[in-house]
Amino acid sequence: DLLRNSITTASLMAAVFNYKFVNSQPIHRMVQEFERQDVHIPTQNVCRWVIECSNRYLKRIYDRLKEKLFEYHVVHADETPVEVRKDGRPAGSKSYMWVYRSGALESNPFVLYDYQKTRKADHPIEFLKGFKGYCLTDGYQVYHTIDRERDDITVAGCWAHARRGFADVIKASPKDDPDLPESVAYKALQIIQTMYRYEKAYADKSAEERKNLRTRECAPLVDAFFAYLKAESQEVAEKSKTGKAIAYCLNQEKYLRVFLSDPMVPMDNNAAERGIRTFCLGKHNWYMIDTVSGAEASAIAY
Repeated sequence: DLLRNSITTASLMAAVFNYKFVNSQPIHRMVQEFERQDVHIPTQNVCRWVIECSNRYLKRIYDRLKEKLFEYHVVHADETPVEVRKDGRPAGSKSYMWVYRSGALESNPFVLYDYQKTRKADHPIEFLKGFKGYCLTDGYQVYHTIDRERDDITVAGCWAHARRGFADVIKASPKDDPDLPESVAYKALQIIQTMYRYEKAYADKSAEERKNLRTRECAPLVDAFFAYLKAESQEVAEKSKTGKAIAYCLNQEKYLRVFLSDPMVPMDNNAAERGIRTFCLGKHNWYMIDTVSGAEASAIAY
């Protein structure tokens, strides 16, 4: 029996997990479908089955994958807010689902989730305690704390986030604006886009070839990009959208340059964002998680 003294079966639980964690639907909707077919199972029972099966069966796989994660050279990290209704705090308090993914340029990729009540640096520090290598993230300062405290972890920055500020300026500008091609945002974006085109061409190259090509083609563009922003930062209003995009990139320069030093480090953290997308789609449907144990079980299941 899957669970002692329970009517649930492996096939039923497979259907529940598929409905909730793959199709992003709330469990109570599945219970309603059962009721239409004259099968009456309380929502509370199904939720308890999910929690128990996650902890009893899937947790073993989760723990083994976490051990395997530390054998990789690169780890992606990201986080997204989620509300847990019964976590001992006032209603509306934000919790976070953290996501860790093996390197996008390494083989056999997988994703792990980690539920935590806060967004403090303690959580990734604890989770990555056994890891040595590169951690690719967005510009959130918590990850920079890890970079400062750990000599065996190097934090790399995300060029997709660097690009986003300039892209937003271009999107907000009139398409027929004759001055647009001469704007700082346009020129900065063109440099980044050129780097991405080069990087796309390196996809099938060996690590050694990728490193040589990056050194020859991308490194001069990175140097030109930061030299241009430093020169223009004196002329652009700090509080403008372009000024904020410039400030973000200059503050992240150390981390944005890291991908040039190792061919297995991707240019961006898009792999982590893709890894957490299923969860983000789900929370738009079920809005919140009821309990902490439910949130922890969801992390294992996702």
